[in-house]
Amino acid sequence: MSDPQPHTSDPPRPPGEPWRRGLAAWFQHPDRPVLLVAEVAQAHDGSLGTAHAFVDLVADSGVDAIKFQTHIADAESTPDEPWRVRFSPQDERRIDYWRRMEFRPDQWAELKRHAEERGLIFLSSPFSLAAFELLEGLGIEGWKVASGELNNLPLLDAIRSTGKPILLSTGMSDWAEIDAVVARLRGDAPPPLAIFQCTSQYPCPPEKVGLNLVDELAARYRCPAGLSDHSGTIYPILAGVARGLALAEFHVTLSRHAFGPDVPASLTPEQVAQLVEGVRTIERMLAHPVDKSAAAAALAPMRALFQRSLVAARDMPAGHRLRSGDLVAKKPGTGVSPEREAQLLGRRLAHAVEADRLLRLDDLEAESGDPEP
Repeated sequence: MSDPQPHTSDPPRPPGEPWRRGLAAWFQHPDRPVLLVAEVAQAHDGSLGTAHAFVDLVADSGVDAIKFQTHIADAESTPDEPWRVRFSPQDERRIDYWRRMEFRPDQWAELKRHAEERGLIFLSSPFSLAAFELLEGLGIEGWKVASGELNNLPLLDAIRSTGKPILLSTGMSDWAEIDAVVARLRGDAPPPLAIFQCTSQYPCPPEKVGLNLVDELAARYRCPAGLSDHSGTIYPILAGVARGLALAEFHVTLSRHAFGPDVPASLTPEQVAQLVEGVRTIERMLAHPVDKSAAAAALAPMRALFQRSLVAARDMPAGHRLRSGDLVAKKPGTGVSPEREAQLLGRRLAHAVEADRLLRLDDLEAESGDPEP
């Protein structure tokens, strides 16, 4: 367990949009902007100071929520748990690694305080009932259920009993298991629920992201659905936002050179900034559908600059009968439209017209039925 590390906190960020005041507020938001959740997981590698650095990184990026993982090794694992990826030479067994990832309750409380002071929603996934009790004691405002916990029924029941919002990942489950878990979590008095499509592969290749499943989850369970992405790129979430996903989670790393098994599946600070800008830009586009005719009317001054008018191709005397090749289309578009050229061929000029001058209707001898110039 890490000793406390000092950190210098920036001044509190002023209150932002309503969803930044809490997870429940996001669920109640009438427009429900895309909720962006940055997953730290074990990227802090057991360093409390590094964990606080992640808080500031995420807050500075404009992300809505930061999520950790709360591991209490002896409550969730056995000495025989195998490694997913054997990456840590300082830890002989997987359980030794989990022990090194632990923080004390007061250290978790300080992380939560720091995150909320910076205007972030603070979340952490519990991986045992002991971790649930620790987080509930901190007054955590909602729950993120990790993909591997969908068969942990005591933990699911404890989470449901709080009535707090739940974000559910489904990275290793089929439809039957998800159906059963959703029914169990909803019960008689269902808490707010959102579900993530997730593929538990690190990094996840594009062909296995499963954006189609976001739509299926939303329709099947009639709740907000999103993507918990492990691609290590910004593209799946941007594509999902364009398709209408409600929330997105992604892993974050301080650097591509950082230590840890999730680095290839994580976003760097530069990528996080690009992602946030991209998501908010796409949201603005989707929120403002364009009426094509109204847009064209608004662009009338530019239309006059860029479109074409009929222009004399050469000097032509009075009485000349216009024929093919006498007129050309040139800018600006403030004169007679080239669309009318066929109607004007065969007409006589009322007076001489010099080359490269925009043709006017009063340059032509009057005929019955002529429109106003």
